[in-house]
Amino acid sequence: MSEIVQKYFKGDRIIWGVILGLSIFSVLAVYSSTGTLAYKYQGGNTGYYIMKHATFLFIGLIIVYITHLIPYKFFSRLSQLFVLIAVPLLVITLFMGASINEASRWLTLPGLGFTVQTSDFAKLALIMYIARFLSIRQDKVKDFNTTFVPLIIPVLLICGLILPANLSTSVILFGTSIVLMFIGRINFRYILLLFIILIGLLAAFIFIAKTIGYEGRIKTWENRVENFKSGDGDEDGNYQADQSKIAISTGGIFGKGPGNSVQRNFLPHPYSDFIYAIIVEEYGSFGGLIILLFYLILFFRAGVIVRKSSRTFPAFLAVGLTLMLVFQAIVNMAVAVGIIPVTGQPLPLVSMGGSSMLFSCTALGVILSVSRSTRDPEVITENNEND
Repeated sequence: MSEIVQKYFKGDRIIWGVILGLSIFSVLAVYSSTGTLAYKYQGGNTGYYIMKHATFLFIGLIIVYITHLIPYKFFSRLSQLFVLIAVPLLVITLFMGASINEASRWLTLPGLGFTVQTSDFAKLALIMYIARFLSIRQDKVKDFNTTFVPLIIPVLLICGLILPANLSTSVILFGTSIVLMFIGRINFRYILLLFIILIGLLAAFIFIAKTIGYEGRIKTWENRVENFKSGDGDEDGNYQADQSKIAISTGGIFGKGPGNSVQRNFLPHPYSDFIYAIIVEEYGSFGGLIILLFYLILFFRAGVIVRKSSRTFPAFLAVGLTLMLVFQAIVNMAVAVGIIPVTGQPLPLVSMGGSSMLFSCTALGVILSVSRSTRDPEVITENNEND
């Protein structure tokens, strides 16, 4: 058995274990949390949603496997094309995308009837682009005009296009980009100056929008922050957060057992945004800590990959994609336990969702591709010859 694993599954074995562990939790948690949804929309057919989720998960795992066999140097070449595709896709989504709760986040693929969040593709594209740009400009990384300006423009453009419909995704992506730039030795003074300018621009934008009477998503952002601060628990306030806290507080150390969640009947999105609360309720604090540990292990293994990498691009690529996944996971878990306001971020590789699942799997496949290059001598030689 071990020979088969070593032959067909390359790259970091521990990351493969993390993927397997999260996938198992995903199937169990989604099956449990979609019961109410099935009775409401599918006439009690509880197998509908789990089969749908299992299909996406299976496709995602195939994507992980295929992607991890692709030499990392190809992602450098694709990054520029992906960014050029991402920008118009975000523009189209912003003005023509499917709108839910005053937010245009989804784009329906013609002829397929499948909706995707274009921000998922944009996140992947931008991190790949930053990794490539930092790697080829290391000799001029401290220069403002030749490195910082051309690098920050696509960051601001993509994050700015995501922001109107999805503030939390924009903030996570921007934060990941800034951390990656800091790791890439961009002058910290430039980053600090950028923060000051952006805070001023955001304050001016909010002020102008409220002055002319156009609030849109701004009102939603304000309500979430105010409800979080006040602890208001009515239907229009902190209802989701309160139900999540109940689920976590009643889970105890070892939980109520698989399928025994009560709060899944009250949480609006127990299978996506608040799936961590359901996991803690059914598997207790012990299960919640295991989930957290999986992401921390992933983060640690990214550091190991960086240490073993002989080239800057694969190192930046692995750490950037890992930071993006781990930051998103931490935000999801922080919302569930009531540390930060409700944001609507899925738990990577665990929450039910099509495009989120597929792009998370793609990111994991790329990370494994980089780790494969640090383990396989033939891959190392091939990449060094073609870089």
